[in-house]
Amino acid sequence: MTYKLQEDDAATNPADLPPIYKVYKRRFWGLAQLVLLNIVVSWDWLTFSSVSTTASQHFGVSESAINWMSTGYLFAFCIASPVVILTLNRGGPKPAIIITSTLLLLGNWIRYAGTIAHGGIFGVAMFGQILIGLAQPFCLSAPTRYSDLWFSDQGRTSATAVATLANPLGAALGQLIDSFWVTEPSEVPDMVLYISVIATIAAIPSFILPSKPPTPPSASSATTRTPLLLAIAQLLKTREFWFIFIPFSIYVGFFNSVSSLLNQILSPYAFTETEAGIAGGILIIVGLISSAIVSPITDRFKHYLGTIRVLVFIVAACYIALIFAPPSPAGIAPSFVVCALLGASSFALLPVVLEYLVEITYPFSPEIGSTICWTGGQFLGAVFVLVQDALKAGRDANPPENMRNALIFSAVVAVVAAPFPISIGLFGRDVRRRRLDIDRGVDPEGRESTDTGLVGNDTPAPGTESKI
Repeated sequence: MTYKLQEDDAATNPADLPPIYKVYKRRFWGLAQLVLLNIVVSWDWLTFSSVSTTASQHFGVSESAINWMSTGYLFAFCIASPVVILTLNRGGPKPAIIITSTLLLLGNWIRYAGTIAHGGIFGVAMFGQILIGLAQPFCLSAPTRYSDLWFSDQGRTSATAVATLANPLGAALGQLIDSFWVTEPSEVPDMVLYISVIATIAAIPSFILPSKPPTPPSASSATTRTPLLLAIAQLLKTREFWFIFIPFSIYVGFFNSVSSLLNQILSPYAFTETEAGIAGGILIIVGLISSAIVSPITDRFKHYLGTIRVLVFIVAACYIALIFAPPSPAGIAPSFVVCALLGASSFALLPVVLEYLVEITYPFSPEIGSTICWTGGQFLGAVFVLVQDALKAGRDANPPENMRNALIFSAVVAVVAAPFPISIGLFGRDVRRRRLDIDRGVDPEGRESTDTGLVGNDTPAPGTESKI
């Protein structure tokens, strides 16, 4: 009798029960909120750049000054990044979402105040734009952390894709809708008002979201992660991280600069702001469709590295083609085609790279690598806008103020970046998908893999603090 009681006690002891891994339907509410915030924050980014000529007339400044609306926004991302990493690492996605919403509300309405003032006060509008730029990294860096916290390995890439690619969807809406809303300088304040109202509606649900699921969705989500400072120090010493960071930063940077300057790339060849807006919309909408196809396939088959190796060459080829598309005698059609191909390859690549980065840096918390990579992309985007604006031809060129030299610059750098991800897993380095191994119950130290991940002898066991 005594033995049976002891046996029952042991059976009901929570410490002896197997762990419970479960996904919850409520995870889609937070994902939807991240989608809304990323759409609005990116729409805000291109508010003025998408109608740069008309906006410059409203404020009484040059188009180069309007470019600073985009450039200042991108530099603000870099300033906020250390706080973003700390917020996501210590508090998770919920505090980051709340900070995003707060800054969005302040930035949009301050920007509207600067726009509606008589003659437009450029400095006030710029201040609001910078506040919105500070908001962007909190919602753009959150998807990998959110998908790791709420989704299993069967849905992480798709969840990351949906939330991350909402950001360029917002840019597409800005390119398309703003150019229809604004046809003359007097309409600029109304455009900013409409966007501010949309931002307010999108921000309100942020304050009622759950912070984390009751139980983890998978074994890897429940694993203790490497401490923040140690993880950053080890990450920066890892060769595979740099093979991702360099091309990611360059391609995101050029996507940002081309999106910001697309009107100025096409206008020397007599294309209108509306046609440039359509080109920007094609760039992003085709990209979203492409990612919607590639991401679920990647979730199913996990061919991260092979997908990356194919897509980087397509991206590089598109930047070369962009040199020749605008002056084509066939009109705007070649530019539309190149934008479609560039969007399809870039957007399909983005979530795959972000999830691959989490795989190879496990057990480091997902936001560390993704935030550093996004910061590199935003910084280079701002630098590329300045460089390409400086490379713009003069008024005596044929055609005047064309950006051929700027596009040659982007093509050369894009081609130079392409070999870096190809080098992952070469030179005798054994690369592993550590997080996937944990979720499948496989000891990553006990099997060989040549697809993705970190070097066997250099990789920490889950929860340890050894070097990668």
